[in-house]
Amino acid sequence: MSDKQPRYQTYTHPAGGWGAAAATAKVLMEQSVITKGSRALLDMNQPGGFKCPSCAFPDADERKKLEFCENGAKALAHEATRARVSRDFFAEHSVSDLMEQSDYWLEMQGRLTEPMRYDATTDHYVPCTWDEAFALIGKHLRALDDPNQAEFYTSGRTPNEAAFLYSIFVREFGTNNFPDCSNMCHEPTSRGLPPVLGIGKGSVVLKDFEEAEAIFIIGQNTGTNSPRMMTNLVEARKRGIPIVAVNPMPERALLKFTEPQDVVQMATFGSTPIASEFVHIKIGGDLALLKGMMKVMFEREAAGEDVLDQAFIAEHTAGLEALRADVLQHDWPELVAVSGISEEQIRRVAEIYIRSRATIICYGMGLTQHQQGSRLLQQVAALLLLKGNIGKPGAGIAPIRGHSNVQGDRTVGVDEKPTAEYLDRVREVFGFEPPREHGHHAVESVEAMKRGEAKVFIGLGGNFVRAVPDTNEAYAAMRKLALTVGIATKLNRGHLVHGQDALILPVVARSEHVRTRLGEQVVTIEDAMSNVTPSRGVLEPASEHLLPETEIVCRMAMATLPDSKVDWARYIHDYAAIRDKIAEVYPAIYSDFNDKLKNPRGFHLDVPSRRRVWKTPNGKANFLVFEGLHVDAPVEDKDMLRLATVRSHDQFNTTIYSNSDRYRGVYNDRMVLFMNAEDRAERGLEAGQKISLETIFHDGISRRVDALTVLDYPMPRGSVAGYYPELNPLLPLDYYDRISGTPAAKSIPVRVVR
Repeated sequence: MSDKQPRYQTYTHPAGGWGAAAATAKVLMEQSVITKGSRALLDMNQPGGFKCPSCAFPDADERKKLEFCENGAKALAHEATRARVSRDFFAEHSVSDLMEQSDYWLEMQGRLTEPMRYDATTDHYVPCTWDEAFALIGKHLRALDDPNQAEFYTSGRTPNEAAFLYSIFVREFGTNNFPDCSNMCHEPTSRGLPPVLGIGKGSVVLKDFEEAEAIFIIGQNTGTNSPRMMTNLVEARKRGIPIVAVNPMPERALLKFTEPQDVVQMATFGSTPIASEFVHIKIGGDLALLKGMMKVMFEREAAGEDVLDQAFIAEHTAGLEALRADVLQHDWPELVAVSGISEEQIRRVAEIYIRSRATIICYGMGLTQHQQGSRLLQQVAALLLLKGNIGKPGAGIAPIRGHSNVQGDRTVGVDEKPTAEYLDRVREVFGFEPPREHGHHAVESVEAMKRGEAKVFIGLGGNFVRAVPDTNEAYAAMRKLALTVGIATKLNRGHLVHGQDALILPVVARSEHVRTRLGEQVVTIEDAMSNVTPSRGVLEPASEHLLPETEIVCRMAMATLPDSKVDWARYIHDYAAIRDKIAEVYPAIYSDFNDKLKNPRGFHLDVPSRRRVWKTPNGKANFLVFEGLHVDAPVEDKDMLRLATVRSHDQFNTTIYSNSDRYRGVYNDRMVLFMNAEDRAERGLEAGQKISLETIFHDGISRRVDALTVLDYPMPRGSVAGYYPELNPLLPLDYYDRISGTPAAKSIPVRVVR
């Protein structure tokens, strides 16, 4: 993993500040892009420039000269790196040899430079032409007995134009098999919120942070996963706005933060305390906390206090009495035991919420990645509805999504469960009958591979096999395929765990120019708050042999569907024409798409719940009942611990920037287990001891990860944490939310093995 010795040392400085500045400078030097990278950073998230290839947080309404964070700088530096993976590299390294290397080592080899095909006789990737690559894809897809034998994956970095055409190609081919990166993270938002609010998106825009009177951040590590949001939190705290952080791990940035662009703070080594209240929740205790807060509200309303927004509830909602009855049946000892929080703190947090006239609740995968993640989010929405905190300034629900266009891909058609209305529009606009049967999400696609039903996998970006659960099972499933195609900028594990035939197709990166015979092209990105903005690369492509994602999609379609009714050849060169078609398919939200892009800041897609319009069957916002207090199935084992897999600070999804995690005090090591000291001592373990973890599950499969170093960390009793994707082998494929398909990676039942 690293030739440096592991070191563990508590980080005592504020997050951000000089540490972030130093890390930014270091990564630019490591990738040998100090001059090029620094110039590109000035164009990132700026009008006329390109959108950050990292997180999906929106750009500031008032543009700053520097609109990037430490992790955005890392993403750009690794994208703009001078390192190259050439044909000579593949001639030197067999696939078997490369499998022995770490994810970090693979990442550090640099940018892919030309299309490559796997040669089984030598176990090496060898060069091929683009025409040969597309011909091989077309041959395999046309040879299938059923279009449903192919799986079409999409990464959230794919821009709207390519994602839209991908959805049209796949549906004309005849399937709705769209396993997507959102399946692994925020799909409970997309599936859980529509029955309540009528739309699977957040209702908040950035301006709401300026008008909020309280902000809750639940199960989200802002300082690592969306650092630009820290600016909004700092400004809120300076106004005296209470910020409640709910998390099993005390994350450094939510406790104390220095804004790198604050000259005074940097010069004086100052910082801003962020969380006015830290709620040290047990893993899986969020539902009990939410119901405890609602119990306080219902009890005080019954005592004659004016706590609920009765006018809003009467006009806009349905189902209050059933919710009230469900919440009030829980007694305080039960709520305290499940949440791990004292009754006093639950009442104190409820008081913050009650006093606020406008509250935002932000959440991340700490809520979504549970067996009942979708229903848990419905209770978050219920709490907001009780005080009318949807559809008014300074209030709302805010899913803090990760990948930069993961929400946009969904909006423009990458969806394994398309609506009948959408499919009708596709038929009318493109002249073919799309399939109506629902397709596979990520877990179902791996299950289809295991059964031998799936034959072809095409990955439009991402590192699918490293992101999905049950690593060993997933590896075996992928290797049964007839063809795997990896469309990517960098080498990753997904290219090494492949089918009988395999292709690596290198693409133009987000930060690079896209030029066609009609001139320079612009793509569009939708952020986590439904803003659509243009993105124009500023760097030269890493190789003359790269193709844009849009062209790759079009040429796959042309090779597969010789009698297609879609004008693929036109869309290779004319991205405005693609946007015209998006507008035809989605006239309600994307009308006049190209005209709206004349504003370099882009535009905001309509979110009906912001207008208090509820696109539900009954036309109301609905209070839904979630019986009980458990978001994951109880396990009868006295030694059971609940494991949450987490990112390090030097990581974005499966991309590892280094083997360190500065804010948690871990250096040169990723094989660690964060554990409560009392839980450790109870098991007779020493701090720093090497242990194994094994999964407690009912299917008879042995799942175990060895050589983990136990680190004392302020975790609640019974809760432990370790890094993703290294601990993915412990997550059973069948351990997921049935509504959304999202794996329950934040609550894996495990036991320690010496």
